[in-house]
Amino acid sequence: MLETLNQLDQELLLFLNSINSPFFDSFMYLISGKLVWAIFYLAIIIQIYRTYGWKNCLYLVVAIALVITCCDQMASGFLKPTFQRFRPSRSPEISHLVHIVNDYTGGKYGFASSHAANVFGLATFCSLLFSNKKLSLFLFSWAVLVSYSRIYLGVHYPGDIIVGTAIGLFFGYLIFKILPKFKFIKLDNPTDEKDWKYNLVTWGSLSILAMAVISIFK
Repeated sequence: MLETLNQLDQELLLFLNSINSPFFDSFMYLISGKLVWAIFYLAIIIQIYRTYGWKNCLYLVVAIALVITCCDQMASGFLKPTFQRFRPSRSPEISHLVHIVNDYTGGKYGFASSHAANVFGLATFCSLLFSNKKLSLFLFSWAVLVSYSRIYLGVHYPGDIIVGTAIGLFFGYLIFKILPKFKFIKLDNPTDEKDWKYNLVTWGSLSILAMAVISIFK
């Protein structure tokens, strides 16, 4: 059973990874980065402040940090050293078949994807926090895009992404549901902030557009 699943995982990875182009090489490499999303992450903090006030903002930023820490430690601190599954880019069996971008191969092991765990953890927590359908759709679309970039770059199998996604959904949901137990965090009366300058969909979309423009002219 495990051998069959592993074979399917490899075949799906090689199929998806084979669909590439110079533009998407650059675009997915940027999408997969962490620092390039700094403005988007800052926009999240600003939105939390404008919605829940400065005091709650501090607590909620700590909660987000806890979500990311739990997701990252489960994926990279526990699962990767436990299962020691080679990344596609480092697999003795298929690495020669994998499309690699900018000689980036990642660390030795890839199960499960900490990128997928972290972005889905953040997307889940913020979706519950802001309770806005448009924003939730964007956040989960963003998480899918970042996660897919890991397959495109050949550093994760689809199975790595699926498990990472499950980790993110679990911790994002769990930590949000624990918040009411801390009476000093007040989430009952959020303000209805409509200012476009602080709209996460706007800033997130502009970040993606900027990466696309850079990729065209690179």
